[in-house]
Amino acid sequence: MNNRSIITRIALITAIVLTMASCRTGRHSSHLTYMEQLGDSRQGTLSKSDYKVTIQPEDELQIIVTSAIPAATSEYNLPNSNASFSTGVGNLITDSQQQSYFVDREGNIEFPKLGTIHAAGMTTSQLRDMLIERIGQHVKDPNVRVLITNFHVNVMGEVRNPHRIHVPSQRFSIFDALAAAGDMTEYGRRDNVTIIREEADSARYIRLDLRDPAITASPYYYMKQNDVIIVEPNEIRQANSRYNQHSAFKLSVISTVVGAISVIASLVIALAVH
Repeated sequence: MNNRSIITRIALITAIVLTMASCRTGRHSSHLTYMEQLGDSRQGTLSKSDYKVTIQPEDELQIIVTSAIPAATSEYNLPNSNASFSTGVGNLITDSQQQSYFVDREGNIEFPKLGTIHAAGMTTSQLRDMLIERIGQHVKDPNVRVLITNFHVNVMGEVRNPHRIHVPSQRFSIFDALAAAGDMTEYGRRDNVTIIREEADSARYIRLDLRDPAITASPYYYMKQNDVIIVEPNEIRQANSRYNQHSAFKLSVISTVVGAISVIASLVIALAVH
């Protein structure tokens, strides 16, 4: 067989191996694009989820009641630290008090003058409107602000900065959470993101495909209190992890064997000397 035939065969075998490898990689690679299934379309309309965050037992609420005459609403605030906020009509109420209310296991809060109020299941807007209506029976034009202050989500797995995220707004999507965690690494699976959500006395989980534009219609698109987001590693990351663990184990075994041989050699030398 001449040299040209040998070179031709080597080139052919190399091409076959590379083709098989590329096919395997193509089958198992993880896409890096969100909303990939939009394709090449330049514009369009996405579905919208029926989104609302409701107050849950063990939530912590900040409720501030004010009016144009601060003394008129002071009895509807617990004695606490001074605070101020805008009423939204251009004037700043400065003689208000910042309040924290803990929602008990039955979903209730104890509110000054009004007594026990069942808040669980209500949105902050619904609770605000109810308080305005009831306080408005005694105070002219009261203003009420209600916030959930312990709203947080946990982002774990293949993101650049996994951590608990304090949510500054009640309209916080899964993409907001991933962005706050530094986005996924190149090893994160966009097609298999797990959301764990507390519901009553149980926890429900669902897997989302972030490549699918229909995700915007999912009830899990917007986050709720205590949601956990887990980004699964792709096969490349898992293979690398197994390889690293195997290499570390082999290195440990080799180090142990070398150490044992060194000890035995030292003993043999010592005995030979004597």
